[in-house]
Amino acid sequence: MSTTFAFKASCTAFPGFSQRASTLMGRLLKPISSAILLAAASTAFAAGPTTMKIGTVVWIGYGPFYVAEALDLYKKHNMKVTLQVFTDPALIPSAIASGAVDGGMLTYDQVVGQVAAGQKQKVVMPIDYSNGGDAIVADKTITKIADFKGKKVGFNPLSPSDFLLSYALKTAGLTDKDITPINMTPEGVPAAMASGQMPIGVTYEPSLSQIVSQGGGKKFKVVFSSKDAPGLIADVLVFDDKVIKAKPTEINTIMKVYLEGMAYMQSKPDEANKIIGKFMGVSAKEVKEQLSGVYNIPQAEMAKAFVKSAETTSYYGSGDVIGKLLLAKGQIKAIPATEATFDAQFVTALNKK
Repeated sequence: MSTTFAFKASCTAFPGFSQRASTLMGRLLKPISSAILLAAASTAFAAGPTTMKIGTVVWIGYGPFYVAEALDLYKKHNMKVTLQVFTDPALIPSAIASGAVDGGMLTYDQVVGQVAAGQKQKVVMPIDYSNGGDAIVADKTITKIADFKGKKVGFNPLSPSDFLLSYALKTAGLTDKDITPINMTPEGVPAAMASGQMPIGVTYEPSLSQIVSQGGGKKFKVVFSSKDAPGLIADVLVFDDKVIKAKPTEINTIMKVYLEGMAYMQSKPDEANKIIGKFMGVSAKEVKEQLSGVYNIPQAEMAKAFVKSAETTSYYGSGDVIGKLLLAKGQIKAIPATEATFDAQFVTALNKK
């Protein structure tokens, strides 16, 4: 029996116990309750910040997250968020599934593939879509996608590069059976192309700039890029459904801080470019140049990604194209329902505020 309940019981048992006495006791209990709450809050804070680990790769579109970590914008929320960098984006989904990381930054095609395989990984927030930052680069002898037939092409299987290549081949009436695939990470493509190992490579920034700058910019060129398919390579923040249910407050905080990082980039671009450059291993000038190849989705536009539309900037529109491509490549057995790939509650909550 609680103290308050016992006190109320004694008032009922003894009618002569005045209401004034009851009021007095209430006043005595109030500061005690407040003290208990303050002590509990102090104990929680003293226990240290809530920690979260997010899987990522080095990609210009994740700049707001790099800024947030460098400036420790999570501190005022009593959180510590650590970014774990993967050289191979294809490894992040399995890290999420195993609990090695709490969540990750993936491309939407990866999410479709994971859900089709039975995983319950869901998009909670759109981050960006590639607008030229992902590309297929070839030597000067190759001028069009049709020229890829019979050629060696270096790319990372089951990754955004794989998906972009499949889409490009389809536009020319080709499939992956018409090329000779060379398995390598996006970071390995520049050196492989420079050595003459293959004439064509698929990668993204900053590796993309490393390739096109070789030979004074006269050796390789972009043949096809994400600018030719806006919205198809969309970067997203993803969590497993069990984490979404267990840590909704933490996820909401991460999203808020991401927006703070984006605001910092807009208000202090020079400082932000230095921070991002340090994380990516490039100069602030290169960061500024690479930012033109990506579109970070502002909060006001985030909800559009979850709305039914044939546009590729909607998960319904891009999901249909992605699903059909993955199915044709044999990477999935059935196209999952679009609604199973995302949870829009967090974006909805942000917009209400």
